[in-house]
Amino acid sequence: MWGVVPKNLWASLTPPWPDNTIRMALRPFLAERGVHKVVIEVGVGQRWDEKLARIYGLEPTTTLEQSLRACGVEPREITHVIATHCHWDHIGAAVTLRDGAPAPLFANARHFAPKIEVAMAHKPGHARKGSYRVEDIEPIERAGLLTSFEGEVEVLPGLFVHQLGGHSDGVSVVVLDGDSTDPAAPGAIFWSDVVPTTHHIQPPYIMAYDIDVVRSFEQRSAWLERAAQRRWTGLFYHDETRAFGRIERDGKRYKLVEIEGAA
Repeated sequence: MWGVVPKNLWASLTPPWPDNTIRMALRPFLAERGVHKVVIEVGVGQRWDEKLARIYGLEPTTTLEQSLRACGVEPREITHVIATHCHWDHIGAAVTLRDGAPAPLFANARHFAPKIEVAMAHKPGHARKGSYRVEDIEPIERAGLLTSFEGEVEVLPGLFVHQLGGHSDGVSVVVLDGDSTDPAAPGAIFWSDVVPTTHHIQPPYIMAYDIDVVRSFEQRSAWLERAAQRRWTGLFYHDETRAFGRIERDGKRYKLVEIEGAA
């Protein structure tokens, strides 16, 4: 998760266990407006045998369905699902087992994913095989629910997905109401694995997972600056303790500004 960042630096930010692993969240987000209910990044899901769950350190926790119901939303009410890329820890929960067979969890929702990521899920190649599972995408395709895109797509008015690359070929960020000029209600950005936690907000803090370090640095630098200038609320997928935070300039570096009342 920290690439070439020295351990004496990152260990103070994300204290490791004895085996040098760190605990991370897998946090979907729900966006609602009018009749539209959007799940941004579904999470890892439950379709894991004991061996793989042990290898990846997956801990039992609240399921996506339970989290939605805590918000008063049933899976059948979800209208849109956004996947920023197709790594298994980001899209696994989009498929469930229904009568023993894989099926889309959100049977009434349009699913969006970068075209190049869908292709990679089908044929990842040896170097990326461990990051993709075709069974996470095929049931959605068979149901006719998948829309693949390239570049930028406006899923709904004010809700854009921007393909960046770097971490993976098609990794994207999601911007909500990013053109708002009301300072009391600025937009928001879901960072996905472009900025996986609130501790990764300096451009050089690039994960060893990233397949294109140069592109990662360029995209992270540009989008961190954009988010700071526009005072966007950041939505963080992998941060264990913070779901939200705003990034601001602090001289040549960035700092995180806590958002009052944010869980």
